[in-house]
Amino acid sequence: MADTVVTRFAPSPTGYLHIGGARTALFNWLYARHTGGRMLLRIEDTDRERSTDAAIDAILDGLRWLGLEGEGEPLFQFARMNRHAEVAHELLARGMAYRCWASQAELEAMRETAMKEGRPPRYDGRWRDRDPSEAPADVAPVIRLKMPQEGETIVDDRVQGRVVFRNDVLDDFILLRSDGTPTYMLAVVVDDHDMGVTHVIRGDDHLTNAARQTQIYRAMGWEVPVWAHIPLIHGADGAKLSKRHGALGVDAYRAMGYLPQALLNYLARLGWSHGDDEMFSLDQAIAWFDIGDVNKSAARFDFAKLEHLNGQYMRATDDDALWTAFTAFLPHTEEGRALVAKLDDELAAKIRAALPGLKERAKTLVELLDGARFIHATRPLVMEDKAVALLDEAGLAVLAALHPRLSAITEADWSAASTEAAVRAHAEEAGLKLGKAAQPLRAALTGRTTSPGIFDVLAVLGREETLARIADRLPG
Repeated sequence: MADTVVTRFAPSPTGYLHIGGARTALFNWLYARHTGGRMLLRIEDTDRERSTDAAIDAILDGLRWLGLEGEGEPLFQFARMNRHAEVAHELLARGMAYRCWASQAELEAMRETAMKEGRPPRYDGRWRDRDPSEAPADVAPVIRLKMPQEGETIVDDRVQGRVVFRNDVLDDFILLRSDGTPTYMLAVVVDDHDMGVTHVIRGDDHLTNAARQTQIYRAMGWEVPVWAHIPLIHGADGAKLSKRHGALGVDAYRAMGYLPQALLNYLARLGWSHGDDEMFSLDQAIAWFDIGDVNKSAARFDFAKLEHLNGQYMRATDDDALWTAFTAFLPHTEEGRALVAKLDDELAAKIRAALPGLKERAKTLVELLDGARFIHATRPLVMEDKAVALLDEAGLAVLAALHPRLSAITEADWSAASTEAAVRAHAEEAGLKLGKAAQPLRAALTGRTTSPGIFDVLAVLGREETLARIADRLPG
């Protein structure tokens, strides 16, 4: 085995980079970094009808956002079809493969017979040893691998353990179709060999493929890579992951306001863990991660846990880094794009100043954006029902009393401290608890009952906007 570990992530560009694919990429990336090796990227675009440039772009963009790009340029599988066919013909020349002229009608009859007899459908090997001179003129042949018919194929898997397959149930599968195009089974092996891949880390739905692919390696005299088949991700209810559970594209998680580092942290813990550590850096994950520590059983995706972890990351992220993440996130939602359109230097400075208070109440960047809405809202504010309820007769009386007190503070002296002193003085004189004065003020200034600290709100909005919003709520 080569000294340097080489892993690969090989998505099919028939759709977005889904969350299971992102975790597979992460485990490949982590193991390569942990061992001082390399992770390569291969785009398996041989399904020409379903592969799209848009999907390729989405996959590459998702990997970039997560920081999981492979080393070097991606390899595109379709461009290597001639090389795949070359290997199929080499196997043919070695006597390890053969041409098969079975017609579609014959294959269908085999399937029907197998189903009637309660057997899994499989090719019966009828052209394995027949003379090609018997070939029908009207059928274009495929090339099939000549699989061993006795004994066992053993897959020593780093995650699943020792898995044994009886060779008599693994049929002579197709390497090259009748139109000369390679099958997935052949292309994957040839590409992994030519790329120098030493460790194949992928979903355990490929475990049976490993047995078949092992036989291609052996037939070519190539070294078989280390297999590691990781469990699939299920929903919180234990059912197979679907869109309702979170089987969405990575771009959807970006639009939902998750930080990439939080998502990576969460994905790393789906099927792998390091003691009781819930929150850890990528550097820690690299130091701790070993593919042999991944669990055999399916992991469960839980949005509530992801959201909680993301909130922890937001609070732990310094304000400059969070502001960078926030502004990068804005173009990915409709409300964010609307804010970008009016985000001048003055407004940006106000939202940036409010960030310490906003992030304490937000679990996602979407919630951060929502929390910042009061800063750039146009007057008169649209009020939540609960906020309207606070502006009853008593609430309006508080506003009427506070307006002149706050007006007395000059622009130069306006701050969280000076406004707090004014509000506290009124509360003490009126015999009110501070909350009784602060709540109507919060309703008038934000249109809501929750916000960052009310005096931070006053400081962020500034003197002129604060007084105007209070005046909007006063009669006359």
